[in-house]
Amino acid sequence: MPYLWNMLLEKITSPEDVKTLSDTERLKLCGELRERIIAVVAKNEGHLGASLGTVELTVALHTVFTSPNDKIIWDVGHQAYGHKLLTGRNTAFDSNRQWGGLSGFPSRDESPHDSFGTGHAGTSLSAALGMALAARLQGNSNQHHVAVIGDASIASGMAFEALNHLGTTKANVLVVLNDNAQSIDSSVGALKVYFEKIKIKNTPSTNLFQALNIPYSGPINGHDLPLLLNKLSEMAALNGPRILHILTTKGKGLAEAEKDQVRYHAPGKFDPLTGKINRAAKGNSPKYQEVVGKSLVALAETNKKLVAITPAMVTGSGLSEFFKRYPERAFDVGIAEQHALTLAAGFATADLQPFVVIYSTFLQRAYDQLIHDIALQNLPVVFCIDRAGLVGHDGPTHHGVFDISFLRSLPNMTLIAPSDAEQLRNFLYTLQETPQGPVAIRYPRGYVNQIDWEKPFKKVPWGKGRILKKGKSYALISVGPLKHNCQAALNQLKNATAWSHYDLTFIKPLDGALLHEVFQKHQQVVVVEDGARQGGAASAIQEWAQEQEYGIPIAALGIDDCFVPHGKTEILYDNQGLTPERLVERLDQIVFKKEG
Repeated sequence: MPYLWNMLLEKITSPEDVKTLSDTERLKLCGELRERIIAVVAKNEGHLGASLGTVELTVALHTVFTSPNDKIIWDVGHQAYGHKLLTGRNTAFDSNRQWGGLSGFPSRDESPHDSFGTGHAGTSLSAALGMALAARLQGNSNQHHVAVIGDASIASGMAFEALNHLGTTKANVLVVLNDNAQSIDSSVGALKVYFEKIKIKNTPSTNLFQALNIPYSGPINGHDLPLLLNKLSEMAALNGPRILHILTTKGKGLAEAEKDQVRYHAPGKFDPLTGKINRAAKGNSPKYQEVVGKSLVALAETNKKLVAITPAMVTGSGLSEFFKRYPERAFDVGIAEQHALTLAAGFATADLQPFVVIYSTFLQRAYDQLIHDIALQNLPVVFCIDRAGLVGHDGPTHHGVFDISFLRSLPNMTLIAPSDAEQLRNFLYTLQETPQGPVAIRYPRGYVNQIDWEKPFKKVPWGKGRILKKGKSYALISVGPLKHNCQAALNQLKNATAWSHYDLTFIKPLDGALLHEVFQKHQQVVVVEDGARQGGAASAIQEWAQEQEYGIPIAALGIDDCFVPHGKTEILYDNQGLTPERLVERLDQIVFKKEG
């Protein structure tokens, strides 16, 4: 796709080149940045709306400040594509989010201009403050530290903790509050209402931030490049903490993205000229989060105690219909995972049935609340853990591979890995019928393997795994939907009759009766899981077998002790040896070593 105008972007090899441009050329550069971002995201997928909304800001920041000496920290980082393009990565940008290519988020390993690795919200202010205080200790108090944070992220608890600290220091930190009234869905909460009042009524400068002893300026139009340049130049002449509030439009420059900001946050593949989203043919198969969302809607119709909680992921977690049907029992708490969990604990003490629908990688952020406020009190909170396993192009900040390890060590916790949509749906039904204390149900990103999943609810046996296939010598135990990869692998094995196949289902507590059968009837056990092998399901089975004094070898096939990079999900599972083809190789190797 040809660039607009004079192809200025191809001449930009570092931020220093941006400083040499005229005002007219910088405006042209903004157009080229948008066109480049649209063209690449259209084919590679990625975070579109956020990066389109910060184009003028990005050009202005790299004009006024001098990266990497001055530190620019992007909160979350999904708005940093323009930053990547201006910091020597334009020619590599076609590889964005692809295996072996650029990360979809800022990464310290990728460029010295990426001052801090990101991917989760609310971290920029703490990181910038740490850098700025370090600079003062090192005698470099004139070094600038710019944290770009959205109106949704700044409402997170960690961001408020940082603001509370920042106002007591002389650290040279400029907070750019990028206010577009969006997270992924629309922003929520009292702070959003406060920002709306500032925009509409032009509230005097004595405000929340000044109450925290942080000078405030704005709000100003974040798409007015000359105004941005002037204001940032004023800010650069100052020292110490200060906030610049800018107003932007998420998806700016692509009509469809401006009109539907939720869908175009990360729209998948689309036509770069029209903005029309390409819908890949998937038959009638829904995504796992749709199964959860539809099931909770159906259950809430008769169960008036059921409430749903999510931290700023209504659409991504499949809860849009629930929020429409039962708004009084639906709670989007914003980017506040810790609050989400203790809120659920409060509901549970009042005899309601809270279902916390949360991504695996975001549950990590509320581990203390999980332990102290829920598990310790043995409260019946159900965690619907979305995006368990490898999630693909979003990479290591979003892979849900640690939840088994950090959940199964907790007393009172039950951990379940359904292997198909029907089983997932029936566990939700069973749990709302008979609360069991804290229970986590993990399921992956992507489409389910069955079309006819939407059957009448039925109770499922509690604490029981499943026998899927009986063999003579070897036992294969699969965890969750990896059952399907294991079945495909067994169908390809020459000695398939030698293999039994078990669906573990309950990672904690383990099904002791099932495991006794496994260890009494086989000479080798293989466990296949899509979580970290350290502390994972295989580790649980190894511990159990040792306690029961079984000496049979156990092979653990799961995620290596590493942060798995980004790339197409199929490539990542192949890299970790978990595709059917790779499983065939690994199972054949186990048999060869066993039988010589």
